[in-house]
Amino acid sequence: MTGQLARHGDPAVRVEDYDLELDYRPLTGRLSGRARLWVAADGPISLDFGPFALGKVLVDGKPARYSHGGGKLRLRHRGGRCLVEVRYAGTPRPVRTRHWGDLGWEQLADGALVAGQPIGAPSWFPCNDLVRDKAPYRISVTTASPYAVVANGVLVDRRTGGSTTTWVYEQVEPMAAYLASVQVGQYERLVLAPGQGVAAPARLRAAVAHDFGRQPRMVELFAELFGPYPFREYHVVVTDDELEVPVEAQGMSVFGSNHVDGRRGFERLVAHELAHQWFGNSVGLADWRDIWLNEGFACYAEWLWSEHSDGPPAAVLAARARARLARLPQDLRIGDPGEAGMFDDRVYQRGALTLHALRERLGDQAFFTLLRDWTRTHRHATATTADFAALAQWHSVAPLGPFFDTWLLDPRLP
Repeated sequence: MTGQLARHGDPAVRVEDYDLELDYRPLTGRLSGRARLWVAADGPISLDFGPFALGKVLVDGKPARYSHGGGKLRLRHRGGRCLVEVRYAGTPRPVRTRHWGDLGWEQLADGALVAGQPIGAPSWFPCNDLVRDKAPYRISVTTASPYAVVANGVLVDRRTGGSTTTWVYEQVEPMAAYLASVQVGQYERLVLAPGQGVAAPARLRAAVAHDFGRQPRMVELFAELFGPYPFREYHVVVTDDELEVPVEAQGMSVFGSNHVDGRRGFERLVAHELAHQWFGNSVGLADWRDIWLNEGFACYAEWLWSEHSDGPPAAVLAARARARLARLPQDLRIGDPGEAGMFDDRVYQRGALTLHALRERLGDQAFFTLLRDWTRTHRHATATTADFAALAQWHSVAPLGPFFDTWLLDPRLP
């Protein structure tokens, strides 16, 4: 990928661990933080970071020489491993993009959310915003006590002092920066099953309980089809604001109030976001050009849920998708869609259709064995289309090279 994606992240930098301590004031929108990053670098360190006022910048506990501007924090360093500490404050500004709008930390009517995909993470913490650079996180957020905080991982501590409460989450499985997230709002928690809960405004409690009521069954089905759920918990947040689309994060999904209607009218989105925990979060991308590995798989999971929940079978949904795609321009290579096409609906639909065609070619037994092998082989790591094609070939007697070339690289619909 070129353009804005190419300007984010540094291949010579590897962050091995993040520890973020944040203080957020909902009334003013002010965020102050201390970020501690354990870094391995081949030379000078370049991190992605928004326009905050910097307090201290330390390397191994000593003041460091640095420059900060243009979305980058650059530190002098001879190479090797070190601990970088950055103290900062300000009002988070979203990362403005040409194709995807404003990304990152967003102030809501009453609280905040983070929508980081693909390059919004620097709007709230310094990071190596490279999709293949994954690390464990500890995220601590202090905010006014009426507010609840949901972040990635497991809540390991919550303590109240005076008028504020501190929430501490640990995400031990490695995570790409764009999947790191914090949600702040006046939410009540609804438990769906052990390790599964929804945080939502009290006024939506009944509708949320109904619309997400079948999610535990989804988890069971996807564990059967894709392999064990890859994280310790799964959080859903429903904001009191409307959102254009749900927001993906690791171990978490965020829906707008407009995605809750009390009739399960958006249940396909519940399935889609859940499936990303396997495809996109545990098995991450090594390169954004392979985004179909995230979105095509999550879209196909919608069809599989329909097939197993008394809805139309995947074959019917595939036929409908193919008819829609046939009416659209045949000018997008979903195996390398470019920045402008990364989130084009054709990547989602044709990606899912590719998987259905592969299922028909391999047969159900080999196809679902392939999916479980895929999530096991690349669990908590990253992978490419070439990796998937190679693994699929291992499950096929006939050569699959022409199949993948036709479906992923030829703009014309097969």
